[in-house]
Amino acid sequence: MSEVLEVKGLSKSFGGVQAIRDLSFTVGHGEVVGLIGPNGSGKSTTVNTLAGTLRVTSGEILLAGGHIQNVPEYERVELGLTRTFQTASLFADFTVREQVALGAESTRRSAPVLSIFGFGRHAGEDEAVQSQVEDALELTGLLPIAEKQVGTISSAEQRFLMIATALASNPKIILLDEPAAGMISHERKTLTDMIKRVRDRGISVLVIEHHMALIMEVSDRIVVLNFGQKIAEGTPLEIRENKAVIDAYLGETA
Repeated sequence: MSEVLEVKGLSKSFGGVQAIRDLSFTVGHGEVVGLIGPNGSGKSTTVNTLAGTLRVTSGEILLAGGHIQNVPEYERVELGLTRTFQTASLFADFTVREQVALGAESTRRSAPVLSIFGFGRHAGEDEAVQSQVEDALELTGLLPIAEKQVGTISSAEQRFLMIATALASNPKIILLDEPAAGMISHERKTLTDMIKRVRDRGISVLVIEHHMALIMEVSDRIVVLNFGQKIAEGTPLEIRENKAVIDAYLGETA
């Protein structure tokens, strides 16, 4: 399996506090990897560092074989790494379709502002963007509400919309930061099925999540953090039976 994302010896310090220490793992093409750990284990710092929100202290991040640890956040999106956030970051007055279209704009070769006035457009770009939007809406099950205003849809649908917006940028890998937060059982089932469909399209997924049943069901492999370090990596079954993980995170009743 070819590696889409490679993390090598990643470290991040805030003053004298080392939030991530010598972290290494990979995400293969069309693979779902779960990233778990107790509160304060370094999960959010890891995601923010991979996405480019935070600068690395040391280590390497490779996307499809190319180093991106010093690349700005917006360029990482253009290169194929995108993300969602723990809290919805959406435009309430937009329609669902308009919101998703924002994600597709990053794939334009012409400057989006100029393209509004018809300058510098490349042939077929508008059609390609619309196709990406339709595909993202279909993949996330949002086509039936595509013309609704974002502010009128449910909180779960808004979370699905963040995923659709990220998918519209035609990514190689998507980082899902606690996508199931606040969801009830049937909404988590919808999310689980959605993640599997994304994987089946050949898009890699890194899922950071507290809901263990979801992580265990969708992940091909799981990476476990504690105090900023990787303490285990393996299949869901291997992680479920790992004593270090049980002691650090799952609890003896697991």
